Amino acid sequence: MVRVIVTLLLAALVVAVAFAIALLHGHLSFELGSISVETSTPIALVALAVLFVALYVVVRLLGVLLRLPRDWHAWRLRRHRIQGDAAVTRALVALAAGDGPAAQLQAARARHLLGDTAQTLLLAAEAARLAEREPEAEAAFRALTTRRDSAFLGLRGQFRLAMARQDFPSAASLAAQAEAARPGGSWLRAERSRLAVRTGDWSGALALADANAPKAALATAAANASQNPAAALKLAEVAWKADPGLVPAALAYATRLRAAGKERRALAVIRQSWARAPHPDLAAFALAQPGPPAQPGPPAQPGAPSLPDDPLKRYQAAQRLTEANPDHVESRLLLARTALSAGLTGEARRQAEAAHAAGLDQRRLWLLLAEIEGDGDASRQALQHALVAEPDPTWRCTSCHATQVTWQPVCPVCGTVGGLR
Repeated sequence: MVRVIVTLLLAALVVAVAFAIALLHGHLSFELGSISVETSTPIALVALAVLFVALYVVVRLLGVLLRLPRDWHAWRLRRHRIQGDAAVTRALVALAAGDGPAAQLQAARARHLLGDTAQTLLLAAEAARLAEREPEAEAAFRALTTRRDSAFLGLRGQFRLAMARQDFPSAASLAAQAEAARPGGSWLRAERSRLAVRTGDWSGALALADANAPKAALATAAANASQNPAAALKLAEVAWKADPGLVPAALAYATRLRAAGKERRALAVIRQSWARAPHPDLAAFALAQPGPPAQPGPPAQPGAPSLPDDPLKRYQAAQRLTEANPDHVESRLLLARTALSAGLTGEARRQAEAAHAAGLDQRRLWLLLAEIEGDGDASRQALQHALVAEPDPTWRCTSCHATQVTWQPVCPVCGTVGGLR
């Protein structure tokens, strides 16, 4: 309703102005060379208005013509932007679907439409990597490194390619450059830790480990790899304190304590670890005589030193070791074995049978029972049981459950750090 009233008022105003012009009196004349014009005032005013409108239209048309190249270029840019954004979206969808060729095609189209921006270069690099075209991916990542705002993205991509082809020296160099480009990144820290593990740089892996990392396994490996006895002792102590139940950590620490002449402390470490996680290697260390100071490097095998000659002293040493955890099957097996060596056959039989009653049904138990029983029928039955009994314990990975004869800081099957227990 308001718009109608306004329209009517404007129409009335126009009519009033036209009527007022029509009522004007007088004449207007002018001469231009040989041209002479004479007309009434109303007609002259109308002609002047028409001339003004015509000039205005001409000026606007000239402006449009002058802006036409710029507007055409802007229109093309907008069109390319729309098409490029659509190509980026299709490339991302192809990447998510694992379609390498399609992703590479759309990434190339986006790069053609939008130019070599950080986004299009990264998209082209990831698409080439998915399509297993490493040279193209390497070139795109290298182009990213030349841009200040995307250098880290390029270095990150090159680092991943180097790790994939196991070029660890190049990966280490790229990791250092990435750290300089963006210090303190959590992703880079994790990748540098993984690189240190792959290259056997256990000290470096330990320094980069986060709160959830298996520091005991890393510190044990670092201690075993160290050529400095003092540094190895400190690393082994870190490993044992991080996880007193990790047998290799306890052995690494106790071995270096023994080499440093701290026998009582070494045996105390073994006893504390036995209370948490009894293991035959701990027993072998505890019952071994202290040898000469160890040379720098990995500790000797637990069974390497010679055992005491007196079987009864060995049995007493076994009692001292197992007194904190006497009912564990490992404690009973150790006591049975040392009691048999000391001639305490009854005690050996009692401990072995107690281990069997506790659920142990391994080959080593039945072989021990056969040795206890001598040459009788009971011995032959024990040997028959040994043929079908469970295998003796080995190191088993907590992730993939693969078994290994010797402990290693990394599972050789699945690569889990600290997985062997």
